[in-house]
Order: sequence, then structure tokens, then C-alpha cells
Amino acid sequence: MTASPELVVLLDEEGRPIGSADKATIHTAHTPLHLAFSCHVVDDDGRVLLTRRALDKLTWGGVWTNSVCGHPGPGEDPVDAIVRRAEQELGTRVDRIEPAIPDFRYRAVDDSGVVENEICPVFTARIRANLAPRADEVCAYVWARPEDVRTSIDATPFAFSPWMVEQVPRMALYSR
Repeated sequence: MTASPELVVLLDEEGRPIGSADKATIHTAHTPLHLAFSCHVVDDDGRVLLTRRALDKLTWGGVWTNSVCGHPGPGEDPVDAIVRRAEQELGTRVDRIEPAIPDFRYRAVDDSGVVENEICPVFTARIRANLAPRADEVCAYVWARPEDVRTSIDATPFAFSPWMVEQVPRMALYSR
């Protein structure tokens, strides 16, 4: 039995859904605007989970980024998508999912020429189980104090995903 394609929600310039497309086909040099999410996972000690993207990811392989990203499917609530992707990508459970930057939007071009073009609400969440990341998603991870994340991004923004570089200065989590 063939697996169903993972669908992403295509958006118009005002952020309204206008259809869907197979995720495997849209990330190109001409990526259409689509819906995504980013989530910064925090532990009970207030540390943030940073993940290093698998080296063979289509875009930004090997760079450090926030805990988990993904795309809500058509009709899927972003909170449900975060729970789903945290389990699929990180092998963990999260709760206390809260909006951090509901209006975040970015466009970035990877060195390979592939474009990310997303309306990407940003959330925070609490981890509730041990981590067991999938090797095809995450090649390394670290728990870091928010102030150390901010300092690292300020000093070496090229080591981080472009969306994280834009998100961190706008998030209360990192300004404490």
C-alpha cells in the first residue's frame, strides 16, 4: 500500500487558504506561499531544545534551529500539528502549547537555491517525555539556556536557520 502524500496548505498573499499541494513537490526555487509552524520546546528547568537539522535535509541541512517545525495539513489545527510532528520528528510528547509570534512570515533562499516561503506562526511548548529524535530529521540536539541561545545567534547567525534568527529577537522566551 502506498503512503498518502503529506499535503501542505497553499495561501494567498493575505494568508487565506487557496488549495493544497504535495509537500514533496513544492519546495523548489519557486516555492509558493504556504502554511507552516515553528515550535520552541522548553523543559521544566527553562532550557530550550535546539536541534541540528539532519545533514541530508533538502534545505539548511546541518544548521541549528528551533525544536520542531512542520506544516499543518488541510483542516488541521496548528496545535494538533505540533503534537503530531513532535512525536514523529522528536519521538516525544509536548503540551502547554502557546502562541509566541502568531503573525510570523518569512522567505529565505538556501545555498542550493531552494526557497522557503511561509506564513509560520511560532509557538512554545513544554516537553513531557524523553526524546528519541529520528535520524532523518535531527542529527544532534542540545538543551540551552535562552540567554545562551540569544548570545549564540547574535555572534554566529550563519550557524542557525534563517527563521530562527528572525524569531528569537521577537520572543519573550529569549528576553528574560
